[in-house]
Amino acid sequence: MHVNRRLRRGLAVAAAFTLMAGAVAVSTGSASALARVDNPYEGAQVYVNPEWSAQAAANGGGAIADQPTAIWLDRIAAIESGSAGSNTMGLRDHLDEALSQGADLVQVVIYNLPGRDCAALASNGELGPDELSRYESEYIDVIAGILGDAAYANLRIVTIIEIDSLPNLVTNVSPRETATPECDVMKANGNYVNGVGYALARFGAIENVYNYIDAGHHGWLGWDDNFQASANMFLQAAQANGATPADVHGFITNTANYGILDEPFFDANTVVGGKVVREGNSSWIDWNRYVDELSYAQAYRNLLAGMAFDDNIGMLIDTSRNGWGGPDRPTARSTSSDPEAFVNESRLDRRIHLGNWCNQSGAGIGERPTASPESGIDAYVWIKPPGESDGASRDIPNDEGKGFDRMCDPTYQGNPRNQNNPSGALADAPLSGHWFQAQFEELIANAYPPL
Repeated sequence: MHVNRRLRRGLAVAAAFTLMAGAVAVSTGSASALARVDNPYEGAQVYVNPEWSAQAAANGGGAIADQPTAIWLDRIAAIESGSAGSNTMGLRDHLDEALSQGADLVQVVIYNLPGRDCAALASNGELGPDELSRYESEYIDVIAGILGDAAYANLRIVTIIEIDSLPNLVTNVSPRETATPECDVMKANGNYVNGVGYALARFGAIENVYNYIDAGHHGWLGWDDNFQASANMFLQAAQANGATPADVHGFITNTANYGILDEPFFDANTVVGGKVVREGNSSWIDWNRYVDELSYAQAYRNLLAGMAFDDNIGMLIDTSRNGWGGPDRPTARSTSSDPEAFVNESRLDRRIHLGNWCNQSGAGIGERPTASPESGIDAYVWIKPPGESDGASRDIPNDEGKGFDRMCDPTYQGNPRNQNNPSGALADAPLSGHWFQAQFEELIANAYPPL
């Protein structure tokens, strides 16, 4: 058995952590910090972002305006007050507001790697592929200095570490058909791995911070050639640039995505007409071992716990937009004897293809944030705030480093990453992170459980 997670963290913090030249010193506040717990969400009052809450309440979302969502630090300017976009409050403003609310836990998305989002354009970032030193000194060190302030020592701070980064180094690099030149560059220069490692090490030295690494989703890493390879990549990053596996408290799946939490009418091994649906008999499943996020997250947890990570590693699932309710939601399993028709008529996830990710038509609010909902799952969370766009449906000039990705264009007919299917995106979408009223209204209307 591995040493338990709480003890390992104590050992890691006790060890000397040498700061790089010019780094901001971190005060752990250990003398008065809350005792480290196995599941930070258990018994916690989670911070409600007042900016998102006000936006939701003013635009028809009064029923969900009291739900906790994450703070996105998607560029250096977002750390400070008055940044452009949806987060006009700075990180300190949010932490101070959390104290005022009497909250116990705050969720922060760390999302600004060099060469960010190498397989898509809608969420490209401000830092070039080779700007690792700037990422470390101007972004991670500054955030660590704030999170380590003793004033916040009694807040549990959950950090969601660099979504859509490490999985890209497995699935979107040469010689795969889905490779992009940008992802090849990031694998070659090592700056995703070293950037994630640096973030884990700096935040892991702060006793009340809980690091969760992004682990993609079942429609990305659920295939045999992706599953173990991605876990190996996560471990590589957790051992890079000063980090150790003890700096990783858990993993998160489905961040800002739409994968259904649970498919009740079939699994990958369901037999229809004498054929196993997984074994090349359903284009939706296409040999994937998982058909929903819950089974995927639990299986990934078991794999990771058997590696160098802690036996008690926890998982989060983003359920903010994966409800798939509304009039098109199936209410019973199909009676078809044809596997292809059976799966398509039975599945709750109504996307055209599992690879579609941008402003998906027909989606709905999912399960409300909940602690310890299932075995191995620390919480269902709303990391992507409902109502915030995934990307613009046309080219919009901006100073946020965000490009135009055709997967956000409703007229786009696809690429190898979604097997050349239509994008399924909504029209007239703004830049990623900006408020998208039409999508918000649809999410509310299609919520499941219903509001």
